[in-house]
Amino acid sequence: MAIQRMGRIIGIKPENISEYKRLHADVWPQVQERLRQSNITNYSIYLREPENLLFAYWEYVGDDFAADRAKMAEDKATQEWWLICNPLQQSLPSAQKSEWWAPMEEVFHME
Repeated sequence: MAIQRMGRIIGIKPENISEYKRLHADVWPQVQERLRQSNITNYSIYLREPENLLFAYWEYVGDDFAADRAKMAEDKATQEWWLICNPLQQSLPSAQKSEWWAPMEEVFHME
């Protein structure tokens, strides 16, 4: 099974940056466990100021990302987490209507 490296980007409302950092300093264990069960590893989120962008990177080690994402979306703790975190963010103007975090194309990787 090949590792798929994935990157996503989204905006964050400047007035919400400190709250977002506070929340992510202590991510709920249930949310982290759901990520692991969904075959997501090596997950990081970076903040770029003053542009107020969040960049997420993870490695997917499963066989069916769509199915694993659906399981995450069905998880009650993850749903609650998203209800708290999503209003702090703002989708990019270039994102598709179906996207919240906009996907990014990997153009270089070195092991």
